[in-house]
Amino acid sequence: MTSVSSEQAVVRKTIMVNASVEHAFKVYTEGYDSWWPRTHHIGKVPMQKAIIETHEGGRCYSIQTDGSECDWGRVLVWDPPHRLVLAWQITHEWGYEPDLAKSSEVDIRFIAEPGGTTRVDPEHRHFERHGAGAASMRTAVDSSGGWGSLLEMFKARAEQ
Repeated sequence: MTSVSSEQAVVRKTIMVNASVEHAFKVYTEGYDSWWPRTHHIGKVPMQKAIIETHEGGRCYSIQTDGSECDWGRVLVWDPPHRLVLAWQITHEWGYEPDLAKSSEVDIRFIAEPGGTTRVDPEHRHFERHGAGAASMRTAVDSSGGWGSLLEMFKARAEQ
């Protein structure tokens, strides 16, 4: 078993978006389905739609092509247009984890920069809560198909 300490259990990324803070936040949240890749889901059948409910306590889930819904997270902090914190209720085996105490968190901050651009700073933390799967989950979200490429997709959509 490989363990991950609290300090190691953080993945930080930054991306600059040529859009206002308000627009970037809105695209990230209300427009989540417009940029999130269909390949990134934990449902049993293909994903049709990706949704983040836009309020504290809101669900993060997908609707699958067969009409079923697949939860994957919860909105822990809703502070538009500056901050969003999501519970990442996904196991290292890519299934749903209903226990928030066993879920990592994604803290996304939207910071206004000169010239009307926005710096988006996601921090994925608390991988140690995943138990035996902590190291593999951290590696996965920090890999080429993880947060880096997802943020590029978000940026492309926000700048349209």
